[in-house]
Amino acid sequence: MQGWLVVNGYLKSDKFEEIYSWLTEAAQKEGISLRKIPGDQLDSILPANPQNINWKERPDFVLFWDKDVKLARLLEREGFRVFNSADGIEACDDKALTFIKLKNKNIKMPKTFIAPMTFDKEYKDYTFVLQVQESLGYPMIIKENKGSFGEQVYLVKNYYDAVDKIKAIGHDEFLMQEYIECSKGKDVRIHVVGDKVITAMKRHNENDFRANVTNGGSMEPYEPTAEQKETALQVCKELELDFAGVDILFGKEEEPILCEVNSNAHFKNIYDCTGVNVAEHIMKYIKRAVTEMQE
Repeated sequence: MQGWLVVNGYLKSDKFEEIYSWLTEAAQKEGISLRKIPGDQLDSILPANPQNINWKERPDFVLFWDKDVKLARLLEREGFRVFNSADGIEACDDKALTFIKLKNKNIKMPKTFIAPMTFDKEYKDYTFVLQVQESLGYPMIIKENKGSFGEQVYLVKNYYDAVDKIKAIGHDEFLMQEYIECSKGKDVRIHVVGDKVITAMKRHNENDFRANVTNGGSMEPYEPTAEQKETALQVCKELELDFAGVDILFGKEEEPILCEVNSNAHFKNIYDCTGVNVAEHIMKYIKRAVTEMQE
C-alpha cells in the first residue's frame, strides 16, 4: 500500500518535521510506503488534463496534513481518497464554520456571534458590539476565525477593550463568544480516530484563561466522562472527520462544552503525557479504510 503525505511547503520547523516523521514511521509499521510531498510540488505531479493521465505512481490514499482546502478538493476531484476530507478540514480551520455546522445538533457550545463581513474594509460602526454585549456580557471572548495554539484568542473586559482588539485584528474575520468562566485555564483535549476515543489529557494553566500547553499550561492524563466522549465522537461524525483533536471546556455542572476542533491536531504533547502514539492509530485506521474500499 502506498500513500502521499501532503504537507505545507512553507511551514518548515522541527515541530512539524517531527510530526511528519512519526506518521512516516507509523506507516512503515503497517507496511505502508508513505511519501512526503510538499503541496507546492504537486503541480509537477498532477496532470493539467485529467483525461490523459499516465500515472507512474498513483497512491492508494492521501494523508492531507495541511489546511490548503482548495488543494485537498483538487485531489478529491482527481479521485483520491483524502484523509481528512476537504470539507472536514475547512470546517475545522474556520471556527465560524465549525459553529455553523454544529449549530442545532444538540452539541453544547458557548453563545457565539459571527462578526459582520466588511469586504476587507475597516469597521466604521461598532453598533454590532453593543448588540452582542447585551447577550454575552463581559468579559467576552474574541476569537479570530483562523488560528492555532490559542494565539488568536483574546479576553476583553469592556466595550472599549473589545473595539481596540477588533481594530488590532484588522481585516481578519472573527467571532465573539461567551466566556465560560468556570473553565478558566482548563480544558480537555480528546483525540478521536474513526469512531473511537484514543486518548485524552486535561490541560490547566494558573496564569492564563487559555489552557494551551504552548501558552504555559501543564497537562496530565485524563479519563473522559461518558458525556465528554459522546460529545467528541458526535462532533467528529457531524464534521465527517476521520481523526481529530477535540477541545472541551467544563460547564458549571461539569457538562461538556465544545471549545474547538483540530482536524490535524499535533500529538507530541499527548504522547509525552499519556504514552499513546496517535500516529499509529491514524495509520491503522487508514489501512483498514483503504483495504475495505479496495475489496
